[in-house]
Amino acid sequence: MVKTASMSKNTSQNSKRLARFELIQSDNSPVIKLIGDWRHEAIEQVATEFPQLPDQIKQKQLSIDVSGVTNFDTAGAWLVHQFTNGCDAKGVTYQIDNASDNISSLLSKIPAELHDPSQDEDEHRHNIFQMIVDRTIKGCRALYSDVVMGLNILGATIQGGQLKEGRNTGASPAAIVTQMDHIGVRAIPIVVLISLAIGAIVTQQSAFQLRAFGAEAFAADLVSVLQLREVGVLITSIMVAGRSGSAITAEIGSMKMREEVDALKVMGLNPVGVLVFPRIIALLVVLPLLTIIANFAALFASALVLYFYSEVPFNVFLSRMKAFIDYTTLTSGMIKTPFMAIMIGIIAAVEGLKVGGSAESLGRRVTASVVKAIFLVIVIDGLFAIFFAAIDF
Repeated sequence: MVKTASMSKNTSQNSKRLARFELIQSDNSPVIKLIGDWRHEAIEQVATEFPQLPDQIKQKQLSIDVSGVTNFDTAGAWLVHQFTNGCDAKGVTYQIDNASDNISSLLSKIPAELHDPSQDEDEHRHNIFQMIVDRTIKGCRALYSDVVMGLNILGATIQGGQLKEGRNTGASPAAIVTQMDHIGVRAIPIVVLISLAIGAIVTQQSAFQLRAFGAEAFAADLVSVLQLREVGVLITSIMVAGRSGSAITAEIGSMKMREEVDALKVMGLNPVGVLVFPRIIALLVVLPLLTIIANFAALFASALVLYFYSEVPFNVFLSRMKAFIDYTTLTSGMIKTPFMAIMIGIIAAVEGLKVGGSAESLGRRVTASVVKAIFLVIVIDGLFAIFFAAIDF
């Protein structure tokens, strides 16, 4: 016995032109007949109801008759695709009858073109091991890309300014002096202020601990050696990385966003020679000078703290410094400055050149520049400390 039930809600005279379907029930294999216009503008009435139809079917086999379809596009094919997915989930087998070449072509392409990747993402999202591996691989690729890009910039810097592509024309002295002013001269107040504070704090804590042994004067030895060998160059490099490194990344990144870097290439200019080379040369010049200024400021603050806090005269402070400071103490800190300057400049340039077209990208790259530069500055200082201890320098 065959039972016919209309599942469409269209009751107007235009219902024949809109998409609708009929479920013809039978004991063995029910038939679902698609009728009307199954295009995007005509499927609103069945868009919700049709994909849920498999829940109402009790049999394990059915047929889909598309002979009554007058028009068909990808929207209708997507509805049929959702319906067949529901059948697969319920374990119902189906076949599509009386399909034209156009309908068959669209239905065959839907699974590949409109596949929803969210299900795959959900599967991987719950796989913690897969997530860790994916992020590790992604991080290694990003690290490799940064290293290659940094080495290219370093090689171009060593080769020279090269303002013109393929020509050994040097960088403009005016550009280098300008960058020395921005990076070095204008950084003196903050470097001096931080060095005064750190020198005073380290001296006060050293004197406080040595007071129990009656050896407060030896705080001069401790602070002098520590400041000249480690703290001075380290704090100065961190300040320059945070202040000037971020500025370099922001400047180059802003030019990258406004396509000024591409304009330099079109003009036949080398972006590394124009933008990066003057800044790295300026860093190489001013970082040692800032370190010397920072050392003087910290030692001056140390002498003042010992004089007022522990009543150690200035002449005693200077005599203790003279007795314990030799050329290795003075040079061990200064040797690190060129390496730190190059590292700060290269990281800032690499991150600036990686900026995309959005302000969000610029913010991420500036943050990454500061974090990476400070981290590598500390690593370089630690490696030099281990090396100098190994060679007894």
